Amino acid sequence: MFLIVFVFTFFSLAITGAVAQGVIESPNYRIQFPNLNSGAGIPSSTNFALDSTLGQTGPGQFSSAGYLVKSGFQYIHSIIPFSFAISKIAIPFGTLTPQTPATDTSTLTVSSGGAKGYQVTARENHPLQNNASDTIPDTLCDAGTCSQTAAAVWSQNTTYGFGYNMSGNDIPAAFTDATYFKQFADASSAESAQIVMSSANVGRARQSTIKYKVNVSTVQPAGTYKNIITFTATPSY
Repeated sequence: MFLIVFVFTFFSLAITGAVAQGVIESPNYRIQFPNLNSGAGIPSSTNFALDSTLGQTGPGQFSSAGYLVKSGFQYIHSIIPFSFAISKIAIPFGTLTPQTPATDTSTLTVSSGGAKGYQVTARENHPLQNNASDTIPDTLCDAGTCSQTAAAVWSQNTTYGFGYNMSGNDIPAAFTDATYFKQFADASSAESAQIVMSSANVGRARQSTIKYKVNVSTVQPAGTYKNIITFTATPSY
């Protein structure tokens, strides 16, 4: 639903000081706080395009510790439209060799002009699973301490499971370097989606790389394993 507000300005000139016009009325109408724009439009040339209005009341950006308000016609649309892209949406690991980790990557790209930035969350529908309902469990990392909320080092070929690492812009601080991994939050266990990218600032083409890693033991049942990972990108205002 769109709310359209017509604002008018009335100018009054007096010899003995300024007159503030609060209400315009007649037997047929009543306009409170009138403010009539004396100009508006989008002047442009080969090199620029400029949105302009005149006569606004209280235009500008106002903020405090608890809020940020962008007031005025110049904020009707964002200079940086919100967008989100994933470079690769299918991750084929191919035939897995026990105790030989397989990896693949995708690039996440976000542009956000919202006053409070953005966040991207991720969650799997369930662990990697085949048609016989055998699973490749989510990794616990080398020390058995990583989870959907905590990252830890995963570098040993005798540590099995499925997980991910992040590098690039606006990633969680827990990914100290390329050896730190997490599990994906598991929807089948009612785990909440976790943030993989976020920023409180506006930005254009912010990019991160997500590395998927899987490693299986010599007793892992054969089969084609798969799951679905859902990424949700949300702008904040």
